[in-house]
Amino acid sequence: MPDLNLIESYDYELPEDLIAQTPAEQRDQSRLMVLDRETGEIEHRKFCDLLEYLRPHDCLVLNQTRVVPARLRGVRDQTGGKWEGLFLSLQADRSWEILSKTRGKLQPGERVTVHPEPQTQSDNNAGVQLELIEKGEQGRWKVRPVVELSGEKTVWELLDQIGSVPLPPYIRHGEATPEDAQRYQSVYAHIPGAAAAPTAGLHFSEELLQKCKEAEISIAYVTLHVGLGTFRPVSVSNLDEHEMHSEWCEIDATAVEVIQNSKEQGGRIIAVGTTSMRTLESATRFGDENETGKLKPWQGDSDLFIRPGFQFHIVDGLITNYHLPKSTLLVLLTAFTDFEKVMHAYKIAIQEKYRFFSYGDAMLVLAVKK
Repeated sequence: MPDLNLIESYDYELPEDLIAQTPAEQRDQSRLMVLDRETGEIEHRKFCDLLEYLRPHDCLVLNQTRVVPARLRGVRDQTGGKWEGLFLSLQADRSWEILSKTRGKLQPGERVTVHPEPQTQSDNNAGVQLELIEKGEQGRWKVRPVVELSGEKTVWELLDQIGSVPLPPYIRHGEATPEDAQRYQSVYAHIPGAAAAPTAGLHFSEELLQKCKEAEISIAYVTLHVGLGTFRPVSVSNLDEHEMHSEWCEIDATAVEVIQNSKEQGGRIIAVGTTSMRTLESATRFGDENETGKLKPWQGDSDLFIRPGFQFHIVDGLITNYHLPKSTLLVLLTAFTDFEKVMHAYKIAIQEKYRFFSYGDAMLVLAVKK
């Protein structure tokens, strides 16, 4: 048995041609591997077959975050050199946290002019200046747009004008097309703030969600804004030394009520994506120090690291995509079921030529036989 404290234990060989470069032609027609959480048995299905594994009063928990056009391109006003940025979050003082990339050394007080992407340009859509306020760690900067903004909504409108979809680097080297603006987004995405999509939700079509509701499957919505950590690999060998990235998440009273009602009626709670799982399990730990393990409304930053030995309080099943080697998301998956079962399932997925990563196929991890 490998040492599960070492990130090297979570490595595997993936042929490059299995990294999906485009989404499935229809959202719910992607492939679905069903992994029995208890027995390790595997079935090969289509995502549209999901309802065959659900029963009345089960609850799907969906992350309703919306990916913003976070990728920014422009020039440094001082030198004319090319500049690229990635919007990460909106701060309490209305400044932006961004990831910045350019040749040379940026200085506080310097300005860059962000030019609209070609597909968003119009006669009334000029470039927007960003003033660099303060340098952070690992290429991050605090910046402020040099325009008058009256509220949070106008921030997202501004990004719509000047930004583009920030695809992960393993998809066409991060170069988005107009189609990605719609397909790298779930059909239920509602609250803007993510720098990357919670990709397990990309498989749901409006029609499939409607069928779930007609089958008396409950739907609960949470929010976790996927951030910088999605793009960063684990940089240490021993997981005890890994500092988990923090992401803002929320579960409101309505979602808690839906989940509690489902549980009271014998339903299972199935997280759609690792982000939904982290939100739920964070809320049981950080929501009320006096009642750890009980789900209550909560919002805040979570750096919860789910790894083997973790005690799950809420989640009974997980829908997820296939994750990168040596990633915290793969570690999370092994914590939810079993290391050997997961690594065997990944081996089978490669043999059966499943499509991997953000635009790839899905896996349902659930105690099917119960």
